[in-house]
Amino acid sequence: MSASAPDDPADSPPSDGPGDARASRSALDAVPDSDSGPDPDRPSGVRVALHSLWRLLVVVRTFLPLFVAIARDRRRFLLFGRSRRTDAATRTRRATDLRDSLVSLGPTFVKLGQVLSTRPDALPAEYVEVLSTLQDEVPPDDWETVRPRIEEELGPVEATFDEFDPDPISGASLGQVYTAVADGERVAVKVLRPGIRRVVEADLRVVERLVPVLVRFAHPGQRFTFENLAGEFADTIHEEMDYAHEAAMLRRIRRNFEDDPKIRVPVAHEGFSTRNVLTMEYVEGVKIDRVRELERMGVDREAVARRLERAYIEMMLEHGLFHADPHPGNLAVRSDGTLVFYDFGMTGRIDSATREHMYEFYVGVATDDIDRVIDAFVAMGALDPAADRALMREAFSVAIDRLGGGDVDRYRVRQLVSEFQATLYDFPLRLPQDLALVVRVSTVLEGVCRTLAPEFDFIEEVTEYVDERGVDGGDEEDSSVRERVAREYAEDAADQFRAATRTLLTVPPKLSRVLGLVERENVQVNVVLAGSEAFESFAKKVVAGVLLAGNLLAVSLLFALENGVTAGVAALGVPPLLVLCYAAFRRERGVRVRGNPQFTRQGMRARRDESGGGSPSAPGENGD
Repeated sequence: MSASAPDDPADSPPSDGPGDARASRSALDAVPDSDSGPDPDRPSGVRVALHSLWRLLVVVRTFLPLFVAIARDRRRFLLFGRSRRTDAATRTRRATDLRDSLVSLGPTFVKLGQVLSTRPDALPAEYVEVLSTLQDEVPPDDWETVRPRIEEELGPVEATFDEFDPDPISGASLGQVYTAVADGERVAVKVLRPGIRRVVEADLRVVERLVPVLVRFAHPGQRFTFENLAGEFADTIHEEMDYAHEAAMLRRIRRNFEDDPKIRVPVAHEGFSTRNVLTMEYVEGVKIDRVRELERMGVDREAVARRLERAYIEMMLEHGLFHADPHPGNLAVRSDGTLVFYDFGMTGRIDSATREHMYEFYVGVATDDIDRVIDAFVAMGALDPAADRALMREAFSVAIDRLGGGDVDRYRVRQLVSEFQATLYDFPLRLPQDLALVVRVSTVLEGVCRTLAPEFDFIEEVTEYVDERGVDGGDEEDSSVRERVAREYAEDAADQFRAATRTLLTVPPKLSRVLGLVERENVQVNVVLAGSEAFESFAKKVVAGVLLAGNLLAVSLLFALENGVTAGVAALGVPPLLVLCYAAFRRERGVRVRGNPQFTRQGMRARRDESGGGSPSAPGENGD
């Protein structure tokens, strides 16, 4: 079989426009090719260091205007001046600039933007929404560049495959997909881009250096998330570049659905797959968002939406392993309504304990049980157990109230997620990485389902699913959520009654003992100083004020004594002391992370109204 290089539009010079997908290709081309040795894609330490330095300069040049603009939005004179609250339109504009900058910097930063779009606890809702539109689409490399990679992994193309089409059917930032015939079967061959590991490793070093800058720009409550961002992102992108890992995930998810004839997961061919090449069964289907074509095929779109939602609920609440990139390009439908999943490079894992806590969280939202919601967050590690429960109860109550109160089952999951995304950003909650993926998948998934069936109600479907299966996956005693909740409420009421009875029996004797101690003047009182932070702040103000007053007095005396030179030198200390005084006396705004946050129901509503009113639309409206 001969395979000549096709005329590829990707060979033309890349566009300078930041929004052009070809900018990602230019970032690959800009790094000098230095592959050598037995593993041509293995970067050496010296080359990675040089590439990292070069990339750092490029990244700083790209991001510096944006960082200055964001700092200018927050404070009138960058480093000092009155703090300012930005509106939703400004945040959306800055988020768009950030997205365009990420695209211009290439595949690693596109992936970084996609990871950031899963962190509603670290970014405002406007940033999450805009970054969720990042598309992992890059013009493919030409065949003569990719062919050596395939032959290094599998041997000569003509000897390995019966047929091989050199024109790729898709191209992403890390790899591209071809069709071929192997052992008489049509297959899809996914190939890692040559040189991509070198680029990624250099960029990861840059990201590590950028994290401290992001931490400085972040609100205190979000610093924990940013401090862990580099490690989480490195793990994520390394997994996506390991096709052996993707093949293992594909096999596990396929095995989980082997008894469901309406769910199709391609078969991975081990003999034709390596760490850099993945060969799998080619399964044809119509892209899930091509509604008119599905109608012409006679497919029941509402049934497909229900099947898709049920598949994800099973993956999340039963299997503990789920496909984490459900945009329309990775989902297809066959003529008989069978649902097809593609691309398992991004997967999420949820342990059994977290799955149980997720269930408790959902029940708490559905039944308006705020304490159950808080308990679930604490159990999942998203909320510090020492947090002010009264404050958090008020915060979650406001979020649910904005859904209209009452039966939450009537509302769309996008509204629910948007409200809790705002709550996650406003308060010191630390959303674990697996739960961040769940939030993103839920929003994108509902957008796909609503494209298929505009009246599809995600929350109602989840409720019906749990009603049918029960929390333990079909236990007859727990087959209904409502029965289980009612039984638990009855048990809680009984426990509270028993506790109250014990209190009534034990308080009189204890009170009698305390009164006896008072009569004998044998009472010891332990005093806890609760205002230490306020006292410390007051002390700082006093010290700053004394220093400034002393400096001004010294300058005045020196001028009075006509010692102008010395007075001028002393006057140089006045501006720094003015800045110090301003910092000491400046009233902190917003929500504090430590101590009792400055939060009221009215205040939170006022802040939401300032940002444009109702709930921001969540990402994935178009199924991207």
